[in-house]
Amino acid sequence: MKKKSRFARYSAQDKALLLTGYILLGLFVVAIIIPMAYIIVGSFMDPITLQNKGIVFDFEKWTLTAYQRVMSNSQIWIGFKNAVIYSVVFTFVSVAITLLAAYPMSRADFKGKGLFNAIFVITMFFGGGLIPTYLLISNLGLLDSMWAIILPGAFSVWNMIIARTYYQGIPNDLKEAASVDGANEIIFFFRILLPVCTPVIAVLALWQFVGMWNSYFDALIYLNDASKQPLQLVLRSILIQNQPESGMISDMQSTAARAQLAELLKYATIIVSSLPLIVMYPFFQKYFDSGIMAGSIKG
Repeated sequence: MKKKSRFARYSAQDKALLLTGYILLGLFVVAIIIPMAYIIVGSFMDPITLQNKGIVFDFEKWTLTAYQRVMSNSQIWIGFKNAVIYSVVFTFVSVAITLLAAYPMSRADFKGKGLFNAIFVITMFFGGGLIPTYLLISNLGLLDSMWAIILPGAFSVWNMIIARTYYQGIPNDLKEAASVDGANEIIFFFRILLPVCTPVIAVLALWQFVGMWNSYFDALIYLNDASKQPLQLVLRSILIQNQPESGMISDMQSTAARAQLAELLKYATIIVSSLPLIVMYPFFQKYFDSGIMAGSIKG
């Protein structure tokens, strides 16, 4: 007798719900893939052909002009370097603070845990606002430095809750065995606990890196020196304000040609700025299931 498939064993309601989920997920994927495909193809096209005919798959009409101009622009590379530095430093600082704060909050014998937990949760819903934060950054002497965009958001309460929940899911036998072997709290945390928390550390690191990489508002407020601005501010000028760097289009004589090339540069810049994230995701994918689902096991 032929064995029924897993889907065939579901009830009619479960099948309908599952099919609905697949359809919605498929539509969601299509809504992401189509714009990305348009941007990728558009970045290779001749600007005149792109403006007059739109997307065409005549490879004779394709060109690397946009990428050549993006790669040859010094401000793009300066912004790219700054974005990498800020994102890496922010990720390290944020994950370190989060893991250190989550450990005592995961201990049942930590006195005052309820008070600290209430204080942390309050900050998730109430903030000081832009002006008080700006005044604080100014009084601390952090304006126009990378610490102005790294330190204010380094501690995430939500990430702390995720890490705390993951800690609580680790068997107490591990702590008891370490105590029997003479390990103190510091040795247990750094040599025993952190190695078994690799999944949640990887997920938190990816979240924080992507968050800082895509962030531009804090840099817009706190950074004045162009040599310290991240790539996101350069993208903002090109994509939102429609103002490419002058060196990218300086050789174009007519206004129409400048506008056509500026449109093409938007697509190429989007692709270049997205490459680090696209490269990172496959390496962190294997940690997602065990890292993201930590909060659903124990609250």
